[in-house]
Amino acid sequence: MTFDPTLADLAEEAKGWRRTIHQHPELLFDLPKTSALVIEKLKAFGCDEVVTGLAKSGVVAVINGKLGSGRTIALRCDMDALPMSEQTNLPHASKVPNMMHACGHDGHTAMLLATAKHLAGNRDFAGKVVLIFQPAEEGGGGGRVMIEEGVLERFGIEEVYGMHNEPGLAVGSFATRSGPLMAGGDRFVITINGKGGHAASPHLSHDPVVVMAHMITALQSIASRFIDPFDPVVVSITYVNGGNDKALNVIPAAVQIGGTIRTMQPKTRKAVEARFREVVTMTAKAFSAEAEIDWRPGYPVTVNDAEKTKVAVAAARSVAGDAHVDDNYPPTMGSEDFSYMLEKRPGAFIWLGNGDSADLHNPAYDFNDDAIIHGVSYWLAIVEQRLGAAQK
Repeated sequence: MTFDPTLADLAEEAKGWRRTIHQHPELLFDLPKTSALVIEKLKAFGCDEVVTGLAKSGVVAVINGKLGSGRTIALRCDMDALPMSEQTNLPHASKVPNMMHACGHDGHTAMLLATAKHLAGNRDFAGKVVLIFQPAEEGGGGGRVMIEEGVLERFGIEEVYGMHNEPGLAVGSFATRSGPLMAGGDRFVITINGKGGHAASPHLSHDPVVVMAHMITALQSIASRFIDPFDPVVVSITYVNGGNDKALNVIPAAVQIGGTIRTMQPKTRKAVEARFREVVTMTAKAFSAEAEIDWRPGYPVTVNDAEKTKVAVAAARSVAGDAHVDDNYPPTMGSEDFSYMLEKRPGAFIWLGNGDSADLHNPAYDFNDDAIIHGVSYWLAIVEQRLGAAQK
């Protein structure tokens, strides 16, 4: 694939930014070094506005086109890392113990910075581009916080677009789909309160361990017997805690279990939560126990707008060609807090090929720098699609 030499030079520059960010990962909302780098670059590029402090460490830049008034669109990236130890042995590996960019947010940030530099230097569009550098995608809901702080209204954002790298998808390829693309992800912790006692006299107790066993099994019936099999639902118990291995003749008074539920339809998400509460409460009652539910709502279902998905696909095809763009990519049960923005504004989320790399959230993962030029080209194509002189 042939690119403008100036864009190739820009991608090479962005590679350096990416590796600097990779060496200094930061978590959730506490991103002082990452934000400082982003702010420094955006100001040096000559953006019309650089606003800091949204969601504590978020940064927003505004670039006005020189072809007159038009739409206001937003391009968003995430900046935070994960609390993991890197195992890549690369020269640019993390220098911070127990922190690493295992999801490619360093690459996402570098690509959007490169896009900002190109747009600020050319401005061959009508309207306004808002670039959102978001903290706390990895579990903190930074997108939701930025929305609550008024980012969409403050900058007059009409449409939103997001992008994420995808290991296993060839570099230079893109993939997306209209409608639900990523699952809603909720979490829970259940405390089962029974009556403890001597293990030799279980009839004098209300054994919460037995309740737990039945409850784990019963919860699996939500997906297998309550939901249409063509509507994906995952119920996973990932945490069990109870008893004491130093006192194996003691029935505990209480145990805990926890896990996550993934759904692909907003209405299904509500129905599953209601059924979950019924199953937990009634299973405990059947064994003369009680259950306390700590329900922890997670990210909503990521739903691409139908019309804006066409925009994203057209932009991707203009960059990669028809053969390298999949517009019916299978949905995934992972979650993404860009979903909050898609609930408020029409837009689309797309996958960018990361090649044959380790999977996301794997200690051996690294963002593929060869993908940078393709990601930047896609962002610029989105701007051309929505803010070009023809105003398509």
